[in-house]
Amino acid sequence: MVSVRRGQAAPAEGGMSIFEHLAELRMRIVRSLLAVAIGSIVILVFYDAFLQFLTQPYRNICSVNPEFKCDGTLFALGPIEGLSARMRIAGYGGLIFAIPVIMWQLWKFLVPALNKQEKKYSIPFIITSVVLFLAGGSLAYWTLDKALEFLITWSGAGVEQTYQISKYISLVAMMVLAFGVGFLVPVLIVFLQLVGVITPQTLIRQWRYSLMGTFLLSAGITPSGDPVSMLALAVPMSMLFFVAVLIGFIAQRKKAKRNPEGE
Repeated sequence: MVSVRRGQAAPAEGGMSIFEHLAELRMRIVRSLLAVAIGSIVILVFYDAFLQFLTQPYRNICSVNPEFKCDGTLFALGPIEGLSARMRIAGYGGLIFAIPVIMWQLWKFLVPALNKQEKKYSIPFIITSVVLFLAGGSLAYWTLDKALEFLITWSGAGVEQTYQISKYISLVAMMVLAFGVGFLVPVLIVFLQLVGVITPQTLIRQWRYSLMGTFLLSAGITPSGDPVSMLALAVPMSMLFFVAVLIGFIAQRKKAKRNPEGE
């Protein structure tokens, strides 16, 4: 008979104990944080180039719309705001650069709980997640000038635009993160279908509620709150929702062919 010491969790048969799971989680978190730190250092080294890139949409609308009364210049309203903005850009940029590593670490943490059939989706899961996140972030950057134009127009005639560097950078970073995370929702939907938590039939029956939820989610996570950004996020997410359901149907049909008797 195998005895277990008091205060020690017994591992499940063929599995890991609760302490081993916690140690595994800590290792994955540390590796993810290291990836964020490395990305942040890269941003700090090339800070001026990244700042120029992030402020380009603002300068574009100022140059083509003289009535907006702005010249594309950002202002630091305190002695430490320039430093805090630099560190903020480094932090946000490091997080974005580390997304592939974070997704990989998340998947490796979940793998022990999956069966052999589900584990084979690891590489497609990581690649698709990274591609969709980058696509969402790129869409956010592409629509940023249109969102700013809408916001400036609605601020009223004769209002001079003067932006703090910290607030502008926060808006851009949160837009990129919101769009990137929003584009990851279909990956989660596909994953839930593959592991049997939800079926494509259920999703397609509730498609009206799903679309409504998508638009509400887009409105909730869009930092600028303008309709241009909301629609730019909601429409692609709605299309990706139906793509995710289609993938669920295809996977369900393949599974039925492998197990014709439902074994």
